[in-house]
Amino acid sequence: MHVFSLQKYQKLIKIIILGIIILLIAVRIFGYSAGNAKSWINLGPLNLQPSEFAKLGIIMYLASVYSKKQAYIDNFNRGVLPPLILTAIILALIIAQPDIGTASIIFLIACSVIFSSGIRFKHLFLLVAIGLLLVAIAIPSMITDERISRFTGAYAPFESPKDDGYQLIQSYVAIGVGGLTGEGLGQGVQKLGYLFGPHTDFIMAVIAEELGFIGVFIVIGSLAIIVLRGIYISRKCEDTFGALLAIGISSMVGIQAFINLGSASGILPITGVTLPFVSYGGSSLLILLISMGILNNIAMTVKKKEQGPTPVTNNEIPNNSFIKGGKTWSS
Repeated sequence: MHVFSLQKYQKLIKIIILGIIILLIAVRIFGYSAGNAKSWINLGPLNLQPSEFAKLGIIMYLASVYSKKQAYIDNFNRGVLPPLILTAIILALIIAQPDIGTASIIFLIACSVIFSSGIRFKHLFLLVAIGLLLVAIAIPSMITDERISRFTGAYAPFESPKDDGYQLIQSYVAIGVGGLTGEGLGQGVQKLGYLFGPHTDFIMAVIAEELGFIGVFIVIGSLAIIVLRGIYISRKCEDTFGALLAIGISSMVGIQAFINLGSASGILPITGVTLPFVSYGGSSLLILLISMGILNNIAMTVKKKEQGPTPVTNNEIPNNSFIKGGKTWSS
């Protein structure tokens, strides 16, 4: 299998970040609204959601920058702060759509990459304090009746069962009916007009109804394996950029899954976040598949280094070969 050099990813980052910023600005001008958020660009038969591309773009950007700043990562002003300015700009553009769910995911992904880069704990606490201060300042302007209804619907659904709490109650019904083994694949009824977004935000409720606890356990277990495998790859990778990239991708899958499952179960307010690899969604699925390709490439890089040089079996000896133990090896 051909391994794509990690350094080649770094050469593409400036173009990727510039493209993401242009697309996020274009959304404000040419985008259209769906679900009370102006987050999509119509490209004929395709609908593009730039904020999904920003997830992977931020991971690649922060992984690249912090891998280059390892020599002075202890210096807050020089090693930690500069990359966060561009991150804040991208987050502001996404919040302006408004897409609080995606912005929250990107913020948490950025925190995981920054934490893994080796910064001092006092710098981390300083960043958390700054973040909380900015959130406190922004909260008054972000409070709307719709956002308040999401909190009341999540934490007091039975006080308004026909209004704010309707969606979560229907999710509870689907989960409760499923039991251990479910009603059978395709036999669920909650998706037939009772539960909004059964193919996107609340697909786990449908899985619970049709496949039961066993189906839910398989889906969550599969996602957990992907996250844990990504963390394992990051620990094995000797290249700092590759390690941070693997951490960021693993965090993206884990954080997004947690927020989606939290919304469907009432732990978190409904945010409109898809379940990775399971929910319907073109841009989201595309970015996840690209991310898995990058993660697999990092894994192959680690495996290739662990195996060392490979023997040359053909009659032609390449220029980068050497002889050891009576065999010809390729470096």
